[in-house]
Amino acid sequence: MSQFTVLVTDDDQDIRDGIEIYLKNEGYRVLKASNGLEAIEQLESNEVHVIILDIMMPKLDGISATFKIRERRNIPIIMLSAKAEDSDKIHGLSVGADDYVTKPFHPMELVARVKSQLRRYVTLGTYQEKNQRLEIDGLVLDAESKEVSLHGEPVKLTPIEFKITELLMENAGRVFSIRDIYERVWNEPAYNAENIVAVHIRKIREKIEADPKNPRYLKVVWGIGYKIEK
Repeated sequence: MSQFTVLVTDDDQDIRDGIEIYLKNEGYRVLKASNGLEAIEQLESNEVHVIILDIMMPKLDGISATFKIRERRNIPIIMLSAKAEDSDKIHGLSVGADDYVTKPFHPMELVARVKSQLRRYVTLGTYQEKNQRLEIDGLVLDAESKEVSLHGEPVKLTPIEFKITELLMENAGRVFSIRDIYERVWNEPAYNAENIVAVHIRKIREKIEADPKNPRYLKVVWGIGYKIEK
């Protein structure tokens, strides 16, 4: 049985209960909340490993809740919404969500996304044999503690941002296409990945670059992809 806890947040009780059944069948402990305020209250008194968060909710919506959660925690967040437009996905990702599932969805798809986020957040997975501490000109990534610092100052990255940074630092100087980055970090085929990856790259730059428009570390190679300089 899994020791991991998933917080399911949706204002529709049927959806909460349905997701709970599938997650419990996979061995997860499940907590539930009907809005963003309840979700934040649950986080104050429970150890949570993945948050499933609907966007449209009363009292505190999913976007606002994600923004507040990201002020203190890097727990993986999977957003739910009935909206399928790319702009809504980008909005959710830009405030700190790690993944996005559009309603209606098959519960086992959501379970698969939960497992994928847990692999990145809780374990080192395929990165166990790699160098645990990477450093490039004052930018330091510790794979064991999952911490990043810049000239001694901590940098708060979401789990997805951390994995992208780790991939690029581990292979400093090598250019990765958007497809390469998506398939290596998300562990699934790249489909409409360009906007999703671009949002995360922008957020990483905002956190590690003194001037994001003239980056020192994370650079674009036009027409090919991204790299972190050696």
